Amino acid sequence: MASKKSTLIVRILLFVGTVTSLFFVPWTILIAWATPLPDTIQSQVDKAANYGFDGIIVCVNKANHSDFYTSGYKNRDTKEPANPNSLFKIASVGKLYTAVTVAKLVNEGKLSLDKTLAEYFPELKDRIENSEKITLRMIVQHRSGIPNYTDTKNYWVHPKQNDQERLELVLDQPANFEPDTNYEYCNTNYLLLARLIENAIKGSKFSYIKEHILIPLDLHNTYGSINDVNLEDVMSGYYVGYENDLKTDNNASMLATAEDLAKFIRALNDGSVFTNTKEQEIYNSIYKYEHTGLIPGYQTIAKYHKDIDAVVIQFTNTVNFDGNNWSLSEIMYNRIVKILSKDS
Repeated sequence: MASKKSTLIVRILLFVGTVTSLFFVPWTILIAWATPLPDTIQSQVDKAANYGFDGIIVCVNKANHSDFYTSGYKNRDTKEPANPNSLFKIASVGKLYTAVTVAKLVNEGKLSLDKTLAEYFPELKDRIENSEKITLRMIVQHRSGIPNYTDTKNYWVHPKQNDQERLELVLDQPANFEPDTNYEYCNTNYLLLARLIENAIKGSKFSYIKEHILIPLDLHNTYGSINDVNLEDVMSGYYVGYENDLKTDNNASMLATAEDLAKFIRALNDGSVFTNTKEQEIYNSIYKYEHTGLIPGYQTIAKYHKDIDAVVIQFTNTVNFDGNNWSLSEIMYNRIVKILSKDS
């Protein structure tokens, strides 16, 4: 009798455990992933609202031609439809432009990948641990061990307004690891690179990007800051649970249209962004050829797909750091690429 009672208790516990586990299953992700693939990219993009996105812009660039797909809103308050020509905060995708700039300056002899942080910034020698061991190459490759300022407590609740304030968050803090012993994505690295570039050229980083990257590639819809654009041209950005439009926030992000970004990604991958083979080899030794970006209100995926010779850019303007938001953005993107591959 006791044995039967024990067996019953175990079965009940297993049943309760199963029901409880089902409660925590990310159903939205499973449904989005398992739903049959539609026949067209537009049909997939039209599902953006089901994924929780207020608006989406997709650009597919093949050779000298771009196709655009949109759904939802550029501005949800006014119900203005998503516009493929809108400017968008590309966040960390901007690191690609910075890395290209470093490669160009190294090629010009204005920077050295083997010089240390302490050599470039003597004033930080005693304020950033291991500064005498950290090289420029390690900074570009996220192998410096310097703490990431956006990982500091409640950073996005009270973001800083300029780079000096951002840097102050990690000065005099212990390193996360010994230089070149690990990889850890770090926005502080690229904050320091921006300062280093400006010291080397005695001007603004974006002015160099504009003169040496954008103008040669005929890209006229890429900007260095929210302060440089007409706000009416910018797609609104939203954070789940927060009603205000985030487009006026200055997150130190570059802005671009989907097509401008697509053309840059193609030029990066086909080598036309580089002055010569040596410059391309320098870049190839330090950084990558695709990127994603994520800040409150703005998510970007920017990649070149060699097998179908297509650049696919995806902008989504709704973010939730605590939910499945980013995973859903990746599912949307991957399904678009699958449809594109099927049609190629």
